[in-house]
Amino acid sequence: MTLRFGEAIRPDIRYKTRPGVYVILPLGDQILLTHQASPRPEFQLPGGGIDKGEQPVAALHREVMEETGWTIGTPIKLGVYRRFCFMPEYDLWAEKVCHIYLARPVRRLCDPLEAGHTAVWMPKVQAEQVIASEGDRAFVASL
Repeated sequence: MTLRFGEAIRPDIRYKTRPGVYVILPLGDQILLTHQASPRPEFQLPGGGIDKGEQPVAALHREVMEETGWTIGTPIKLGVYRRFCFMPEYDLWAEKVCHIYLARPVRRLCDPLEAGHTAVWMPKVQAEQVIASEGDRAFVASL
């Protein structure tokens, strides 16, 4: 059985399944987050959707580079959870299937490539409080 976090499932909504990959990147007592400015400002684990035909680990590397400008090494899958939500940037209701990884931040190559994202190092205990997704917070807290 897959864990579920967030809003209750609404029977009146038709959800589109959206698989995604997200990563916890620790360095000492800090973890690397991305701050997304819109559609609403929030801190997130770096990651995002898996494109059609893309392998999950390849998507993870791509998303981390786009959102933080960092390369990563040795990703290890920690688990998966689902959440049901409205995604205003895509104008759709989604069943997000969130695959969570732990990896090593290797090297900062550039500023984030994706507009509206900022890479932020934050103490783990603070990140546990500010990450927008309840499921992501639970995985961070479990480390």
